[in-house]
Amino acid sequence: MLAHRGEPRCRDTVVLSRNVEQPGGAPRLSPPGTVPCRRWPPAVCSAGRRAYGDNVRVDIGTVEDLQARGCLTGKAGSQPVCVFWHEGRAYALDDRCPHMGFPLHRGSVENGLVTCHWHHARFDLSSGSTMNLFADDVRAYPVEFDNDRVVVVVDDPPLNGENPGRQAAAVEYHRRRLAEGLEQGLTLVTAKATLALLDAGVRVDEIVRTGVDFGTTYRDAGWGAGLTVLVAMANVAPYLDPEDRALAVVHGLAFVSRDTRGRPPSFPLRPLGSVGVAPERLVAWYRRFIENRNADGAERALLTAIDSGFSTAEVAAMMGAAATDHVFLDGGHTIDFTNKAFEAVAMLGDASAPGVLSSLVPGTARAGRSEEQGQWRHPHDLAALVDDAAARLPDLVAEGGLHAGTWDDVSGLAWSILGDDPVAIVDAVCTAIAAGAAPEQLGRAVAFAAGLRITRFHTQNDHGDWDAVHHGFTAGNALHQALVRAPSTELLRGVIHGALRVHLDRFLNVPAARLPKADGDVDLADLQACWDRQGQVDEAGAIAYGWLRAGGDPVALVAALGKALLAEDAGFHWYQTYEAAVRQFSAWPAGADEGALLLAGCARFLAAHTPTRRELAQVVRIATRLRRGDVLFEDA
Repeated sequence: MLAHRGEPRCRDTVVLSRNVEQPGGAPRLSPPGTVPCRRWPPAVCSAGRRAYGDNVRVDIGTVEDLQARGCLTGKAGSQPVCVFWHEGRAYALDDRCPHMGFPLHRGSVENGLVTCHWHHARFDLSSGSTMNLFADDVRAYPVEFDNDRVVVVVDDPPLNGENPGRQAAAVEYHRRRLAEGLEQGLTLVTAKATLALLDAGVRVDEIVRTGVDFGTTYRDAGWGAGLTVLVAMANVAPYLDPEDRALAVVHGLAFVSRDTRGRPPSFPLRPLGSVGVAPERLVAWYRRFIENRNADGAERALLTAIDSGFSTAEVAAMMGAAATDHVFLDGGHTIDFTNKAFEAVAMLGDASAPGVLSSLVPGTARAGRSEEQGQWRHPHDLAALVDDAAARLPDLVAEGGLHAGTWDDVSGLAWSILGDDPVAIVDAVCTAIAAGAAPEQLGRAVAFAAGLRITRFHTQNDHGDWDAVHHGFTAGNALHQALVRAPSTELLRGVIHGALRVHLDRFLNVPAARLPKADGDVDLADLQACWDRQGQVDEAGAIAYGWLRAGGDPVALVAALGKALLAEDAGFHWYQTYEAAVRQFSAWPAGADEGALLLAGCARFLAAHTPTRRELAQVVRIATRLRRGDVLFEDA
């Protein structure tokens, strides 16, 4: 099993603003009511700055100089501030454009607005609010006149529990900014809000909740790729280096935002009004309406089941049965989405189940059924093999119950699944069930066999065929997780589906790439060259495998692969493959060769798709550097 890495980050919050008017030359104090921001360290209360309670008063210069020059600059600790004189008033702003940090005092002021000259973002002088949403709002400060001096007031209570009301207000501000970033598709705003919430001590699952609520509300087509990526990244975040965890969450949130853009919202249905419907009838209704592609009927049956007190395991069994009533629905996406939705419920709590699980219904009802495709009918009638094996499952399970705990050949079954004869493959699975193989073991065998298709994928294949082998692997991982969560005889049909999907991909291992070897000294740092240059597929697999077989720390390898994923403008399948590899590696005993081969396959998959333009990671780096106060517009 993998251990988690590192510890959570520290805290932070944010501020609103006021301005000062000087009618007829008479100074007037700004009204009270600012919102808390970072606590300044005691050292900031030095020359030119005086502290009164929680306030830091920063002397910027004389009123005469401000009126003559139109703008004065100074610092509150390490924070640059600027004060503009415009239309008889003084306005104080953070001197860094929130978009890329360019000094606002170099901009131009006109008609109550300051324009940053780098990307032409405009800001209201009074509030700091932006007129160009890509830029985010800039912090504004109260300004006071102390005799002939211009003083900027920084109202910063400590974030040590002494002022929980202001802390909560700041967190709520960033939650709102996160929602606005998702709505507008503004990744920089999303990244900045995420970083601020994490710094404020908000848990990752609470940030994920915002993304899940948004994704299930604003996508009438139901659960999709965006929510799958978000939950996958939340799953793997504990295994990443601490500095990559926020990046992983932003990747997921950005995908949710893209996945909902331009789509109509979802309008929830209500449970049925009837009371006391028998549980078995609700299950039958749900499966029947999915069978007939009646999404509304299925959703109401599902909601009624939840409302009537079905446990999570009972709902999972019902939905898992419907997801395997037909062969390999939607190319494996249906079982994968179903698994991810239940993982979201486990993360967010049972109260989230109605909204999360109902989002699965539209996709399940409209999913393509593989038995309708030619490759599942010719040259072998694989769908008929599925039906025959499914009819035998109750007896096989009953027989296996007599031998429970005695079967332990997961790897051997996986290699049998990689064979060429579909009849022999189905027989091997059925024999394992009758011999006492547990549902978890069966799911792990299918996932391992599918993972080996990636590890043994030859680079002379068409590049698009990486997606074919990926689908078998990620569906196998989802099935494995589902069988652990709520095993059932109906769900075991998915083992037959998955095994035959692996069979269909057999020609993508002809010729099979050689399994990696553990030769010589291995340095994980050498992986970077594999991500930076195209075609380093076998080299990446050899480094990953060699590292593990030489006794290298698997946590370090998982983190390195995650760093590589998050550095790129990854596609949907990348996230799925990485998360599935991490989950399947963790399912095998420590030091198992099977786990090493799976992570080697993941490294090969990533190397086959890198490098990209790496835009998203750059956005998060910008957001991080802005929070640190770095000067982005100058050479390092």
